[in-house]
Amino acid sequence: MNNLPPAATHDDAVRCLFAIELSKKSWIVAVNTPLSDKVSRHTLKPCDGKELLDLCERIRTRVARETKQRVEIISCYEAGYDGFWLHRLLEAHGIRNYVIDPASLQVDRRARRAKTDRVDVERLLRSLMAYLRGEPKVWSVVRVPSVAEEDNRRLHRERGRLINERIQHVNRIKGLLAIHGIYEYQPLRRDRMQQLERLRTADGRSLPPRLMAEILRELQRLELVIGMIKTIEAERDAIASAKTEAEHTSAKKIQDLAIIKCIGPEFANTLVGEVFYRSFDNRKQLASYVGLTPAHFQSGATCRDQGISKAGNAKARTVMIELAWLWLRHQPDSPLSIWFRDRVGKLKGRIRRITIVAVARKLLIALWRYLETGLVPEGTALKV
Repeated sequence: MNNLPPAATHDDAVRCLFAIELSKKSWIVAVNTPLSDKVSRHTLKPCDGKELLDLCERIRTRVARETKQRVEIISCYEAGYDGFWLHRLLEAHGIRNYVIDPASLQVDRRARRAKTDRVDVERLLRSLMAYLRGEPKVWSVVRVPSVAEEDNRRLHRERGRLINERIQHVNRIKGLLAIHGIYEYQPLRRDRMQQLERLRTADGRSLPPRLMAEILRELQRLELVIGMIKTIEAERDAIASAKTEAEHTSAKKIQDLAIIKCIGPEFANTLVGEVFYRSFDNRKQLASYVGLTPAHFQSGATCRDQGISKAGNAKARTVMIELAWLWLRHQPDSPLSIWFRDRVGKLKGRIRRITIVAVARKLLIALWRYLETGLVPEGTALKV
């Protein structure tokens, strides 16, 4: 998220402000122009960028005719199901657009409050006005990735969904067999079909025909998923291989991470696709983006630490926690592993879990500096 002050408009231009509420049923556009203090609302067909651009052009022409000045259109909408295609369309037609993090918008805290698309779009428009007046904390602006950066995330995200689907098929097959007293069947073994033919229920009978047919269909789906996972992993490994020439910056970063012991192709691909594809000004921004910074609570005489904020990229945060545990195992002589052992020793439980989060944050910053400067973290072992 970006919280930078809004860019100043041109002195010779007047502003027309648009707030867009997107939904599958309709698009509601709230408009504020210098010609009136009132907010006008327009209902458009959903996913119709041309109609939205025509509306912008009509209002631009009318305001320019009345004011005899150049018109600048500024728009905003909440990040969500529609992604960033609309942002790219608006920017391509000379409209300055902001994509907003919905969780950052202020809402009425009463239990019963009016909640309609019209109310939401007017609140969004008022937030845009406040942001342009110089109040950057009124919301958080999403950094829109490029098409290439967005596409680079596909491999590890698709693999994650396929892994979950594989688990579902395996659990379904085991559950079907468990009701007949069969627990030793392993669907992920290569001889799964031969195993299935030899199975007998707990009372010595062969499997019922409809149960057998259902299990065979589940196995067909499972084999299809396994094949897709192998295809994705082959492409992922080719990118991470040092033998493959890096065609773009992200591939070079993946290869640089993959040469560090305990970081495999999957972790390298995920970290670059989720975190290191973008630039950060300092380590605090980096840790905040992943949600590994502490969230403080202070009210009156009460002052305490609530733990990490968990407000950032959840996928990257999970990977960093897993990588921190692997780092302790495969990089035992690094200063970071020694720091962990000095503070934890043989203690177990909560203190160990809290400290590993600190290790994950320090490791994330060290890897970021390594990719930015090329300086390998002190005491880090590389793969042969």
